Amino acid sequence: MAIALLLFHILGALSSVHAIMSTRTSQGAVAWVVSLNTLPFVAVPAYWVLGRNKFQGYVTARKLIDEELVQVAPETVAHVEEFLVSHEGLTPGLRMVDALTDMPFTKGNDVELLIDGDATFESIIAGIEGARDYVLFQFYIIKDDRVGTQLKDLLIEKAHQGVRVFFLYDEIGSSKLSRSYSQELRDAGVEVSAFNTTQGHRNRFQLNFRNHRKIVVVDGHTAWIGGHNVGDEYLGRDPKFGHWRDTHVRMEGPAVIGAQISFAEDWYWATRESLALDWRPDPAATGDRKMLVIPTSPAEARETASLMFIQAISAALDRVWIASPYFVPDEGVLKALELADLRGVDVRILIPDEPDHMLVYLAAFTFVDELANTNIGFYRYTGGFLHQKVVLVDDHIAVVGTANLDNRSLRLNFEVSALTLDPEFAGEVADMLEEDFAQSRKMQPGEFRDKPFWFRFAARATRLTAPIL
Repeated sequence: MAIALLLFHILGALSSVHAIMSTRTSQGAVAWVVSLNTLPFVAVPAYWVLGRNKFQGYVTARKLIDEELVQVAPETVAHVEEFLVSHEGLTPGLRMVDALTDMPFTKGNDVELLIDGDATFESIIAGIEGARDYVLFQFYIIKDDRVGTQLKDLLIEKAHQGVRVFFLYDEIGSSKLSRSYSQELRDAGVEVSAFNTTQGHRNRFQLNFRNHRKIVVVDGHTAWIGGHNVGDEYLGRDPKFGHWRDTHVRMEGPAVIGAQISFAEDWYWATRESLALDWRPDPAATGDRKMLVIPTSPAEARETASLMFIQAISAALDRVWIASPYFVPDEGVLKALELADLRGVDVRILIPDEPDHMLVYLAAFTFVDELANTNIGFYRYTGGFLHQKVVLVDDHIAVVGTANLDNRSLRLNFEVSALTLDPEFAGEVADMLEEDFAQSRKMQPGEFRDKPFWFRFAARATRLTAPIL
């Protein structure tokens, strides 16, 4: 026992050095150092599973696939230039987003707003039914239920027709997916893979990272991105949640290449296989909207997702409306919200009234209370469970994607969002959010302080775990 105790204290001391050298915030480093040296039995294994904030190896894999894409399709680089939006046509803030994501704004796109599960899955199913060459299918959660079976059968049917189908899922998000489900797909010729977060000798403890992306691409010319996973609850069929409020987008045009690159990079990481895909950026049949697909991940040198939120809030002149199921922001986002409020911007945050994760639900109250002396409006959606991830800035910028306003999405998850620079589409998003606000209750400034002591204590204690929520 004494030898084991000594060993854990040595490991705690060594882990402390690692925490000091690698933890991004001083608060996080202090918390880990104290716990690693006082409670090493608990803290050492927790640190090596939960304490890492950089995903090892993915950047190298991504560079390899990106270089291969340029070599395989050099004509694509020349062809895409005619669709690029010049920096002169972008505000400094949008140029920053362009540089931050290393993805270009393109014109010649069209985008359709898909509100809730029926519209989303009807659109995805219709798109897959029309596939002629290939389907890229990626979700964080895939369930073997009614809609999951419907999609599985459709993908098998397309594979039998000679369409190439690539099926990618997160092994933790889809941990309950049956082996028979995957095997049926494989038997039909579908290429199936988990994201394989822990592959590689340096990554065996990377259990805290998730691939939270939801992407479908058909033939390189149509893509779907948004908040829905594959499960009956996303269609409002779970009596526990009732109506499931979520948002997706369907896009056509050169911006689809961005969604396809994101999938190809994830697939290469998971399988070490390159995909022979159509990389010609054809314009949409209708519409000429400017769009940008924004993949973010813990493999980036910068905290891309956090910086994206901060920039969106900082760029707002008239309004910034954010819908997210989780409100556990970092200090940078909190300060950006305060500054926007001081500028007179109409800041509204739409969150669920009913929780699906109690810890996140409790922690959110403390952040709302911290902004209680501002004019920021916090709305709790009462029409069901709110799961959409939407940002609206002024009257021309709308973002729909997979990133929540919490530490997990800002730093630990692989996420993807579609940014549309178009007043007409922004107007559609504004109308959608107005309807959501109408089905919500506005929180009162003293609401948290009026809660009983046990609730306030639980919320404050839960906030201490915000970095891993």
